[in-house]
Amino acid sequence: MSDIKSYLFQTNAIKVCEENKPFWYTSGKIGPYFVNTHFIYGSEKDATELLNFIDDSLSNKLTLPQKVFNKVLNQYNTNTIYKNVIDTVKNYIEENIDVSEIDYISGGERRDWFFSNILSYLLDKPHITIYKDLSTYVSNSNFENTKEVTSLADKKVLHVADLITVASSYLRAWIPAIENLGSKICWSCSIVDRMQGGAQKIAEKGIKSLSLVNIDLSLFEKALELNVINENQLEMLKGFIENPDKTMKEFLINHPEFLENSLNSDEKTKKRAKLLIDGNLYGIN
Repeated sequence: MSDIKSYLFQTNAIKVCEENKPFWYTSGKIGPYFVNTHFIYGSEKDATELLNFIDDSLSNKLTLPQKVFNKVLNQYNTNTIYKNVIDTVKNYIEENIDVSEIDYISGGERRDWFFSNILSYLLDKPHITIYKDLSTYVSNSNFENTKEVTSLADKKVLHVADLITVASSYLRAWIPAIENLGSKICWSCSIVDRMQGGAQKIAEKGIKSLSLVNIDLSLFEKALELNVINENQLEMLKGFIENPDKTMKEFLINHPEFLENSLNSDEKTKKRAKLLIDGNLYGIN
């Protein structure tokens, strides 16, 4: 898994903030790292191009799975990083699951498809494309035939995801969509687990959760080893992993200029800073 960890930093899929410049999250909270797992598609540029292509193709749910598959298969055959990542994930699945028990592989709109489609092909399993509205389309493993399905009784499904955080997408969409068909997600394989309780939540649903990389201290020690971060950055990361709210509260108290500068920054940053203040997210108003 060390290669995947290296690729996560090499492609900026995991990006650590500069000293004393934490990132703003959508929630209005702040933190020392950001995760864009889909960048290990090869690069941020390649990943953004595929995501834009998906967005442009979403209007036709029937033809989209094959279009995405053609893109990821070409990337698999031409990009060393992506190929090595996918081969590692495939081997990891084969080591931890009896593949003969898997009836289908599923992936949810949109970033899961960077990984689920190509693994469906390599493991020779039909693919279930799940859209956010819970509609489901089944393709054979080479994606030559796709059809909408509303019933698929008693099948065992492996869901492949880019990232698991608190498992909100699983609980809101992916699990219900498969249950609506009369089947069950028995396994989940994510590239990255942010270690925010998502794996435990889906385990309570009877799903075996697998992840190749956990966002924990060992990951950032690897980053230090790779000279991606320095000791000061590692110290903030340590504190954040142990107690994110306490660490970021102390940072804001010790660096009042950070919030002041954010309120005078671009609109997106200003909006998130106001969320922090209006919601008193760290209890320091």
